[in-house]
Amino acid sequence: MHKIVDNLLSIQNGIKLKIKKLNQQNFNPNIVAVCKTFSMNHISPLINHGHIHFGENKIQEALTKWTNIKQDFSQIKLHMIGKLQSNKVKFALSLFDYIHSLDNLKLAEKIAKEELKQNKKIKIFIQVNIGEEEQKNGVFPNKLESFYKICSQDLGLNIIGLMCLPPINKNVESYFAKMLNLRNTVDLPDLSMGMSEDYLNALNYQANYLRIGSKIFGNRS
Repeated sequence: MHKIVDNLLSIQNGIKLKIKKLNQQNFNPNIVAVCKTFSMNHISPLINHGHIHFGENKIQEALTKWTNIKQDFSQIKLHMIGKLQSNKVKFALSLFDYIHSLDNLKLAEKIAKEELKQNKKIKIFIQVNIGEEEQKNGVFPNKLESFYKICSQDLGLNIIGLMCLPPINKNVESYFAKMLNLRNTVDLPDLSMGMSEDYLNALNYQANYLRIGSKIFGNRS
């Protein structure tokens, strides 16, 4: 068996043990294999193994890698996890199934217009700036409820959950706990949080989309 598939199986086993420990047997989180910068030589073993969820953070790279593959493997779900510029929305909607990085009204309006043009509804996470860091993208927690209402009610977007990138070198679990509280406040089903170094911590707070890259594919060169 390919090493990358072995890595995925090891992660899945660890998640199963964690869920058993949490006594949440019906909980079934999705592993988004973050494959940015990796070629199809690395990704194909996972596709052939039957893995479905893959994440990319650059539109042009994703178009080059995935356009033909998604035609051949229609079950694949592709996640846009990076910063999405409004001028790239039409390309994102044509290829991706999920957007994890909705963080401003201009982008929300552009997505809504493009959905009408393409007659397609995409699943969307609002990116929350959970650490309230000026240098990071994302909606501040105190603005979330109003932003969510505009996106869902006024623009008709299919907002399914919240996403975050917690501050580095801080108590990550405190931020995951805040995200769970925010998710409950706006009454959404999904949480996109937890990466290679902290996905098991994220499971303590009901994260059900885990964005895992290096733990599967190895370190990027």
